[in-house]
Amino acid sequence: MPMSNEVNFYTASAALAGKEYLDVAAMKVVYQLEVSGEVFYNLLADRVNNAEAAELLRRNAVEERGHARRLARAISLKLGSEWEATAAEEEILSIPLPDVVTAELFAGIVQGEINGDAGYQHWADHEPDEEVERLLRLNGREETIHAGRAQQVLEILQKSS
Repeated sequence: MPMSNEVNFYTASAALAGKEYLDVAAMKVVYQLEVSGEVFYNLLADRVNNAEAAELLRRNAVEERGHARRLARAISLKLGSEWEATAAEEEILSIPLPDVVTAELFAGIVQGEINGDAGYQHWADHEPDEEVERLLRLNGREETIHAGRAQQVLEILQKSS
C-alpha cells in the first residue's frame, strides 16, 4: 500500500492547484505531469475495451507529450539557456488506476482537463514573458480539447454499458 506522502500523478497535480505563478521549479513539476499524462492516457486506452474510445485517448496521449515539449521550451526561456530534463524529471509518476475503467471515472477526467485549462490560463495571466505566456495558453486550450475527447469516451462507455 502506498504511503500517504508518496508523490503520484494526482498528488503532484493537486500541489499545483494553488499556484499563482509558475516558477522554474513548478514548471518542472508540470513538465513531469505532462510526460506522465502521455502514459496516463495510454493506460486508459488499454483498459476501455472499445477501439473508438481507445483511439480518442491515444490522441490525447500524443498531445500530452507535446505539452511537455512546450514546457521544456518555456523553462529554457525562463533560464535563458537550453534546458534538458534530468532522468528524475523524465520519470513517470505513479498513476494508480483501476483495472477496469468505468464511465464514472471519465466524468472526473473531463473535469480534470477543464481545470487544467483554467490552471494554464491563470498561470499565463501572471506570466511576464510573452512567449512563455503563449506556450502556457496553447497547452491550456488543448486541455479543453482533451476534455472534449474524454467526454466522447464517457458517452461511448455509457452507450455500451
